[in-house]
Amino acid sequence: MSEGACRSSEPPLSAPNMSVSPDQARHIAKLARIAMSDEELARLVPELNAIIGWVEQLAEVNTDGVEPLTAVIDQKLRLRDDKVTDGDIRDDVLVNAPEAQHGFFAVPKVIE
Repeated sequence: MSEGACRSSEPPLSAPNMSVSPDQARHIAKLARIAMSDEELARLVPELNAIIGWVEQLAEVNTDGVEPLTAVIDQKLRLRDDKVTDGDIRDDVLVNAPEAQHGFFAVPKVIE
C-alpha cells in the first residue's frame, strides 16, 4: 500500500474554526516527549489542522434519532458461569511466595 493510500487528497469542505499553531504543536510534542525538528513540525501543523477540520465537519452531521453504537456489528457478550474451576490449591500457590503468613502472600509495607 502506498504511503498516502489511506489519506484523502481532498481538503475538508469547511475551513477549521480551531487550528493548531506551530508553537502549540511544539508544546504538544514536548508534552508527549517526542523530539521534532522544525521541518517535522512544519509538516505536522497542516496535518493536525486537516484532522481538526474533518472532526469539525463530522460535528456538523445531524445525528438526531441515531442510537449510539459500541460496534458496527451487533455482538452479544459471551458469558460463562461464575464458578471456581481450579480452587482449593492455596498451599500449592503459596509455595511460590517469597513469604507467606496465615495463608496469604506477605508483602513489605510500602506506606508509612
